[in-house]
Amino acid sequence: MKGEAGSMQHNEKPKQEGHIWGSMRRTAFILGSGLLLLVAFWNSVTWHLQRFWGASGYFWQAQWEKLLSTFEGMEWMLYFIGAIQVPGLLFWSFNGLLLVVDTTGKPNFISRYRIQVGKNEPVDAEKLRRSIRTVLFNQYMISLPMAVLLYPVLKLWGNPCRRELPTFHWFLLELTVFTLIEEVLFYYSHRLLHHPTFYKKIHKKHHEWTAPIGVISFYAHPIEHVVSNTLPVMVGPILMGSHLSSITMWFSLALIITTISHCGYHLPFLPSPEFHDYHHLKFNQCYGVLGVLDHLHGTDTLFKQTKAYERHILLLGLTPLSESIPDPPKKME
Repeated sequence: MKGEAGSMQHNEKPKQEGHIWGSMRRTAFILGSGLLLLVAFWNSVTWHLQRFWGASGYFWQAQWEKLLSTFEGMEWMLYFIGAIQVPGLLFWSFNGLLLVVDTTGKPNFISRYRIQVGKNEPVDAEKLRRSIRTVLFNQYMISLPMAVLLYPVLKLWGNPCRRELPTFHWFLLELTVFTLIEEVLFYYSHRLLHHPTFYKKIHKKHHEWTAPIGVISFYAHPIEHVVSNTLPVMVGPILMGSHLSSITMWFSLALIITTISHCGYHLPFLPSPEFHDYHHLKFNQCYGVLGVLDHLHGTDTLFKQTKAYERHILLLGLTPLSESIPDPPKKME
């Protein structure tokens, strides 16, 4: 019997090793194929966009030169419009639409995509008023002066209102750098704010909203607004010595993305807000924007065990994910 057991163990070991190597080969094949498809798809997309950019480049260059002629000698005003007014207008236009749904529950075809069902239906009016006052203070008493001070800093590296617009590929590179810098700075500053030393005095204000809405993306203590909301977005353009066109696009995109992350609705064809919504619900998970550093540091392990993680996808249909991937029924006590 002893010999048979030893023989079985001896035979099982090569089988296990063969199974492991087979799994590794299959994994390598799947990942390699996926990577090749991604590269091919990415090249195709950038090629078509580059053709569009190249075909329309002269048009945009001509419009930019007209603006430079109009604001000749007052480029700071052009910077003010592009870096502050345009992103701000987009932020309040988008949030204005969301606030209609938050305060009235209508139209129903939007409210049915609510993530935390039963929360903010409708939103508390007094709490909302207090929050909007804080948001306006942060925008116009903190972000605006910081954006104004950004102008002379940018001029040290090169004129942000220079005549030549950036190429399409350079803008893609800038966007990648901006995103990675924001991910690193936001993750670590945000996680630091959750340390007991800082949480109670600073970050707890933002977490008053356990079911967030779009406009409260800037509802924060002034220190948090500087360190965690504003600086991570500004550092990239400073390091890259960016053109005003890139800065306007980046600031606008950053404001729209943070609004979507806080909006409380998982809407079709928009990035999923499930990740950051779960952070507001549980506090100690999902600190970043992209989720890359959360994966590396293991600060998304609980999130990955939830239905919210399964719903953390781009919704390509019209059926709310809360219906197609519902939460498990609550256990009866």
